[in-house]
Amino acid sequence: MFNLGQKKNIMHIAIAGNIGAGKTTLTQMLAKHYSWDTHFEDVETNPYLNDFYDDMQRWSFNLQVYYLNNRFTQIQEIKSNKRMVIQDRTIYEDAFIFAPNLHSMGLMTTRDFENYFSLFNLIESFISAPDLLIYLRASVPTLVNHIQQRGRDYEESIRLDYLKRLNERYESWISTYDKGKLLIIDIDNNRFIEDKEDFGKIITFIDGEINGLF
Repeated sequence: MFNLGQKKNIMHIAIAGNIGAGKTTLTQMLAKHYSWDTHFEDVETNPYLNDFYDDMQRWSFNLQVYYLNNRFTQIQEIKSNKRMVIQDRTIYEDAFIFAPNLHSMGLMTTRDFENYFSLFNLIESFISAPDLLIYLRASVPTLVNHIQQRGRDYEESIRLDYLKRLNERYESWISTYDKGKLLIIDIDNNRFIEDKEDFGKIITFIDGEINGLF
């Protein structure tokens, strides 16, 4: 599925999707195939992530502000180096999915959420959206399977209802996304990690966009 906006050169591609959807893997595969620069989500060195999964209510605001700053820095670098870049997760997911979800679950206070969103609105005025957004759609069972396979200790405590709520917010956000071109990949039916033919389908779509065929 594509949302075709105004034609322009594609320099910034971003991959969006729930926890365990396969964003990092697809980022790595596409970067290798096209020899693109990469920007990954900060997982290994994130100073708040372990604490967050141990006590979401205590650390939710700290974590979201950290991600907001981290991704704003990434976007500034992407726009300044003038090279083709693929990014693992977007700043919009933090603002429209993760932070609102934490607030609605009572894991972030209204005061903190309003403060966070005010900061996001300020930052958004200084950035532009990806030229192409790739959304990895996946059911909760698929997400759980991927999470279990990669075996990150801090993800063992993720609840199914948390993943379900995030999925619902992703679908709501993506249904109204109009900031640029959009490709939706159904991960339940496209096993690009194991199946070269499925990965080839993604390449075909991206090639078409890069070359202005769609």
